[in-house]
Amino acid sequence: MTKSELIQHISEQNPHLFHRDVERIVTTIFDEVAEALARGDRVELRGFGAFSVKRRDARVGRNPRTGESVEVSEKYIPFFKTGKQLRERLNTDS
Repeated sequence: MTKSELIQHISEQNPHLFHRDVERIVTTIFDEVAEALARGDRVELRGFGAFSVKRRDARVGRNPRTGESVEVSEKYIPFFKTGKQLRERLNTDS
């Protein structure tokens, strides 16, 4: 599902809300999650999962084409861990 599909789905389920308001709400939520991760905070949505940032150390890698050693700098990556309820929902026999 894309962001626009999510907005459309929420708009259809809530006809009392304007489409532009739903779009603003969804965009605001995504922006707040991104800003919290950029600050190094953890974002937990109970029953769904938790977003956090993991640090990868600098290392020496290899260029697969030439085999040459390449320095890979330290970096931070977003990480998502599913919540218990979401895992259970995905693994039920439906």
